[in-house]
Parts: sequence; structure tokens; C-alpha cells
Amino acid sequence: MTGLTGDSEFGSPQRLRIMHWIVLAMAVVFIGRLAFLQIIQGNVYRLKAEAQAIKQIKVEPFRGNMIDRNGRYIVQNAPGFSVTVTPYELTESSRKHLAKILGVSDSVLAKDIRAAEKYNKFAAAKISSGRDVGYDIISAIEEQRDSLAGVDIIVDPKRMYTFDGNAAHLLGYTREVDEKALGLLGDMYDPGDLTGQTGLERAYESNIRGQKGLQFVAVNKSGQRVASFNDGKSDVPATEGNDIYLGLDIDLQELAEKLMEGKRGGAVALDPNNGEILAFVSKPDFDLRNFSGKTSRKYSNQLLLDPEKPLFNRVSAPTYSPGSTWKPLVALAGLQEGVITEKSTLYCAGGFTFGNRFWKCHGGVHGALNVRQAIQVSCNAFFNQVALKLGVERHHYYAELMGFGQYVGVDIGEEKKGLNPSREYLDKNMGKGQWTDYVLLNWGIGQGEVTVTPLQIAAYTATIGNEGTWYQPHAVRSMNNKVLKKRLNVAYGSRRLPVDQQYFRIVKQGMRDVVTSGTARGVDIPGLNVCGKTGTAEVRGHKDQSWFIAFAPMDNPKIAICVSVEAGGFGATTAAPIVRKMLELFFNRTWPTDIPRDSTWIKQPGVVTHSPLSRPDTIPQQKGPFWKSSATVSPRIAAKKYQ
Repeated sequence: MTGLTGDSEFGSPQRLRIMHWIVLAMAVVFIGRLAFLQIIQGNVYRLKAEAQAIKQIKVEPFRGNMIDRNGRYIVQNAPGFSVTVTPYELTESSRKHLAKILGVSDSVLAKDIRAAEKYNKFAAAKISSGRDVGYDIISAIEEQRDSLAGVDIIVDPKRMYTFDGNAAHLLGYTREVDEKALGLLGDMYDPGDLTGQTGLERAYESNIRGQKGLQFVAVNKSGQRVASFNDGKSDVPATEGNDIYLGLDIDLQELAEKLMEGKRGGAVALDPNNGEILAFVSKPDFDLRNFSGKTSRKYSNQLLLDPEKPLFNRVSAPTYSPGSTWKPLVALAGLQEGVITEKSTLYCAGGFTFGNRFWKCHGGVHGALNVRQAIQVSCNAFFNQVALKLGVERHHYYAELMGFGQYVGVDIGEEKKGLNPSREYLDKNMGKGQWTDYVLLNWGIGQGEVTVTPLQIAAYTATIGNEGTWYQPHAVRSMNNKVLKKRLNVAYGSRRLPVDQQYFRIVKQGMRDVVTSGTARGVDIPGLNVCGKTGTAEVRGHKDQSWFIAFAPMDNPKIAICVSVEAGGFGATTAAPIVRKMLELFFNRTWPTDIPRDSTWIKQPGVVTHSPLSRPDTIPQQKGPFWKSSATVSPRIAAKKYQ
């Protein structure tokens, strides 16, 4: 009876209702979970189910920015997109389909793929015909992925230049690494990667290229990514390249380029206090923007075949006769060696007779001149005689002290030594006993065997300006290490010349006289005390080479400039006016009203601006002059060691 009563109580309506609610709740939970898996997370699990393997994708780093002395970001990065193929996964059908999308012939695409396959057929590789593609191609590939096995799109940064000019031979450009280089560089580069080819892009490649990252993704049987692996926790982020801070004054660079437009030659400005390059212009030149992203074969061929040779660096690579810009060097050597004094005079009879030959002076009869006056009027006869008194060995010695006949070690890595002739050189090339002191008459006025580069002349001009310290010319002043998050100075060479400082002052006074009352009166700028020297070098079979060198102010100069114009004629009429406008801009910070300028790029000096794609959080911020770290790092091009 009791058992029957208990059964009756257990099956009471109240307990049945509780049981029904429990069953209903369990059903809701199961149905909800099933709906979540099928509807909400269905795509995720479907993709994971389709995944056949884990694929490793390399992530391209952003190259380091280039920043001028006033904090302007002149070379930055813009996002670009490139097509990659994995040869092992690529089918004939998808290759032909991709060729149609890219608008290239199947044979051209097949050639690119064979090159990638030769390197590593299992790795995704960028292809030349798929570099820097537009959004139309990206959209077409994304829409037709099912028929493009082994094809993918990656972010592939490209260079962006934010100033009104080129600076082509200084900054340099990047190109795809070639097959030969791939074999030498090993795992550092993959097919289709960019590497610096010229200028700073090449010299500082290891510093500014950055380090690739890795992304792991699940891929389906067609090699197409279907999901990230491990929610991206296994990915290795790319490391951006180090930013490099330049001594370059981009406003001065822009103006110098415009002033040299239509000419063949070079203009270079240095800071006499440390050797930093303030401007570096070689004309004719080319637009670096055409090397950013995909470079057309037509444009490359146009540059290579151009008879004006725009790829040729006319600042540090050509060698010319220096003409009368050489005379201050002869004066210094003569004073130091005691063959002349500040007050001693030599006679100019409209020229100088040596042996049975009369060496004409271009300025007519100057009469008796001291060294300061000789520099002022650029008297050939005076310096013919000083060179004879010096002799071959001493002439060679003092030219070598000033860096002639040797590499200056500029950090763009592209330069020639020129020729500083010696007795050994003459014996070898003319025959021992076959040459006479006639050679010295030419050397004394910067002609004959003596050849130099404009960069060497600029460094020599800076040395006269600072009264005896030769600094290694260089473009990069420091680097911002993105890993250490620290600014590192770059170390360069310098040496003190064994020439009495008083003799530099005498020569400087002569160069000041050149500007106030000599051959370059048009360069005199009130309040600046500009010192200069004209040069007009004879070139056999061609119009004379035009030279002008200057520094300012006379005491504690802030800038030294050399301008050289091929077939430019007189230095005073062609090169000197260019220098004057450069000096006016540098000191007064006013742009000439007669020189057009694209106002798009004009920014306030001293204000640091960042690209949206740069990483300002990792860049040390500063106001006013750049700060110095006690840490140093050696440049790629090491300074030559001097005793």
C-alpha cells in the first residue's frame, strides 16, 4: 500500500511538469549548441575541414624611412600589392587564367614561374609580371580564386618620395634581385624581392631593408588559404628597416636641381664642420618614382640608351681637370714649404716664359703680385712659377693631403679616385727621363694630368674653409634602430692637415677678394662674407668646363659648395650664379621668386611629419637640433685610415 502510494506521489502532476521542463531545457541547450556550430561557426569548421595543410607565407617588411636634417620624411613607404605563385600548386589552367588577368602572354608568365620553380617550387614567389598590381587585378583574382590554384596576393610596400625633386644619384633606387645574386645571398632574399641597386638604398641595404615575418595559414587542396593557423599565435611579425637620418637639406637640394636643369654637371654642398652632405645634384638625372613598384622596360631602356647618360653620377664618378680651383692648393703648399711668403711677389708679364715656350696668362699683364693678389685675379703666371718651385714630389704630397688621387669614402659607395700624378706615374706613362718640368706648369693651374671629382673639390673647399681639418664626406648622420629603439650615430673619418693655420687664413683672404673685387664679384652677398674661386678648365675638343667653389661665412663657415658644369664656359658666368642662389636660400631660407616650385611639398622646416604607414611610436621625437647618442655604428663604407 505504501509502495503504491509512493508511486502515486512520484507520478504526481507537479513532478511531471518539472521533468518536462528539464527535458525541454536540455533540448534547447542541444539545439542551441547545434545551431551555433552549424550556423554561427559553420564557415570556420567548414574551412578547417577543407584545410589540407599548413602553409608558411613570408610577410614583407617596410624599408626604413629617409629623413632630412630638418626632420622631413623625404623617402617613405606606400602600400603596394603583388601577385605570388606557388609553382608546385599552380596548374596549367590556372596559369593561363592568371596570364589573361594580368594582361601578359602565357609564355612571359611561364618564364617567371620557371624562374621561381628553379629556386623553390614549394614556396610562394613574387613574379615580375605581377608586381605592383592595381585594384582591378586584385578584385579579379579574389573573385576567381576557385580557378586560380597556387595564386595569391600579398602586401608589397613600395617607395614614396615626398619632395619636389629627384636626388636620384644620392638616394638611389631598388630593383628585383637577379638570379646570380640569389645564389650568392642564400636565404636572405627570395625571387622577386627588392634590393638596393644604387646610392644610399644600396650602401645601407642591410640596415634599411628590414626583416621578413612569417604567417602560418591553413590551405585547401588548391593551395588557397582557408583559415589562419593557431589564431595567428604562431605568426612572426615582420621587422621594419631602420630609419636613416641624413645631413641633407631638402630645400637646398630642390633648388640646386632646378638651377642645374638643362645642364650636364654636378653641384654638391657640404657642412665644413663635419663633412655632412647638404645637397648632391647630378644632371641630367631621372625620376626615382619610376623605379617604385613596377618599372617599365621601356623606361629602363630609355635611360640606358640616352646619349646624355642620366644614370651617370656626375658628382663623385667623373674626373675632370680642376682648372683654377686648384690654385688655392698650390698657394697653401707654396706657403707651407716656404717657396713663397705672404709678402713675396712674382712677376706676370702677361704670361710666363719657361725654356723656349711662353705660357700665356688669361688676365693680361698683372705685373708683380703677392699670393693673395694672385688668387684674387687668378694669375696663371704666378702659379706656374710656384708649381715649378714646389717640384713634382711636393705637389703630389699636398694634393694627397687634400684627398686627391684617392677615394674619399663617401657612403653612397660610387666614386672615382681621379689622378694625382707622381714621379712614378710620369716615369711609367711617359718614360723615365722622357718628361720635364713642363708638366708642373700645367699642374700649377689645374690642367694637364691632374684630374678630380666635384666631390673631392667640395671636401677640399670645406677643408680650406675650416682652416685645416679634412672630413670624410657622408650623407647619413645617424640611424634609428627599430629593434633596440635607439638612435645610433654613424662614425666617419677626419684628419688634421700638417699645414699652419695662418696660411689657410691668407688663402681665405685671397678667396674673399675674388668675391669682393676679383673674378666673381656677382657672388658677393651682403653680410655673408662669401669666399670663392672661379675655375675654367680647358677640355680638348670641347667647350671649357665651368667651375666655382665657395664657402660662407669667411670665419666659422657653415657651408662649402662646388658647382661644375660640363661645356659651361667661364666659371664666373655659369657656375657662380648657381652658387649664389644656393647660398641665399641656405642662409636666408627664402625661395627665389624666379624659380618655380611645386608648393605641394613645401613644409615648415624643423617640423617632423610622419606617413600614416610609418611608425612614429618607435621613432625618437625631438625638437630643434638632432640629439646625439653616445653609441656609434660603423657605416658600410669604412673610412680610410690616416696617420
